[in-house]
Amino acid sequence: MKQENKSLLRRIFRRGIWENLSTALILIGVFMLMQPFAMWMYTYSFIVILIGTIGFVITSHFPD
Repeated sequence: MKQENKSLLRRIFRRGIWENLSTALILIGVFMLMQPFAMWMYTYSFIVILIGTIGFVITSHFPD
């Protein structure tokens, strides 16, 4: 049972998927920063970029 649980966690926390999601979040934040349409997007762009960057740093330590 313990080995199955460990295997499930290893499958969920794979580096590739989470790094791609973090990168996408960073790109969304950059888009929010550069767009001229909505002030609320500009307001929250730094927070989105910061969360994406922290997520990328954390997920870069996940196993392949």
